[in-house]
Amino acid sequence: MTRPHRSPPRDGSTTQIPFGLSLSKPRPSSITAGRTGVGAALLLLAACARQVPSAVNHAADTPGFLLGLWHGFIFPVAWVLSLFVPEIAIYAVPNDGGWYDFGYFVGIVFLGVGARSTRTVYVTRRARR
Repeated sequence: MTRPHRSPPRDGSTTQIPFGLSLSKPRPSSITAGRTGVGAALLLLAACARQVPSAVNHAADTPGFLLGLWHGFIFPVAWVLSLFVPEIAIYAVPNDGGWYDFGYFVGIVFLGVGARSTRTVYVTRRARR
């Protein structure tokens, strides 16, 4: 017994495919282009932001690579505490810039959260007799 052939809907809103799934109509390119334009405008606006020069004066005690390394290492604890204690921050401002950021990255990835190793356990099953 064969199933009757169903013609696709004339408005093109959905198309039925086997197993009860349906495909929705693709978005018009004008909607996609509009969303891309808005996203690009927001990204451009964010790129124009800068810090106030008086807020980033570098002194002798400005955090550098080593403090960035430490702050990256203690990030998980500092982040949880910062949710409850407003005086705790997870990132030092002002800092040395690139070297502090690099230390922070190394602290998170190699020493902190990202350094958790995983262990694969292989289980062999005995063949049934």
